[in-house]
Amino acid sequence: MPTPAIKICGLTTAPALEATIAARATHAGFVFFAKSPRNLPLADAPALAERARGRIQRVGLFVDADDAAIAEAITAAELDALQLHGEESPQRAGQLRAQFALPVWKAIPVASAGDIARANAYAGAVDLILFDAKTPKGTLPGGMGLAFDWTLLSGWKGAAGFPQGWGLAGGLNPENVAQAARTTGAPLLDCSSGVERAPGVKDAALIARFCEAARAAE
Repeated sequence: MPTPAIKICGLTTAPALEATIAARATHAGFVFFAKSPRNLPLADAPALAERARGRIQRVGLFVDADDAAIAEAITAAELDALQLHGEESPQRAGQLRAQFALPVWKAIPVASAGDIARANAYAGAVDLILFDAKTPKGTLPGGMGLAFDWTLLSGWKGAAGFPQGWGLAGGLNPENVAQAARTTGAPLLDCSSGVERAPGVKDAALIARFCEAARAAE
């Protein structure tokens, strides 16, 4: 199995970013969603962007954000990709992709096989599909440590429709990421709460263990 890409999401501090880079993750995720405990204030983004420049890819996470908010974040964080984590339609995703000339990732919340099939509607509109665990109604759209049945992905045949492939998120941690990688063959593994010692507080040792385990999966 090829070595997967690894994204550590919800980074808000220089030590957490440095730990992510030291662990040889490929992507750093910055959350621009005020309700999240991992929200990155725009004022703090340039310093992290400068530290990350040339060392790791920067992905901005948005939840049904408007064009102005996305544009501000792209500038502040020097984003390399946009991750849409709300109810954005294929049309909205395609519009953002064209408008900002950046790769667009779309998170699909999963609880059943029917949710997996929803990804097909985004073929040609986004660059990467990220399968994440569906969270309870009225809660945050991600970052809650919930996982879904990874075997649901075994029947999905739509990966060819996405230039950058697909990824797996939701409930991943240092203890289960190797099994998740073996079960799904996901080309990208995305972790947020699984490498935290408290909501929004990243743990350097957990980040290192997660990245090592993800790469070691066979």
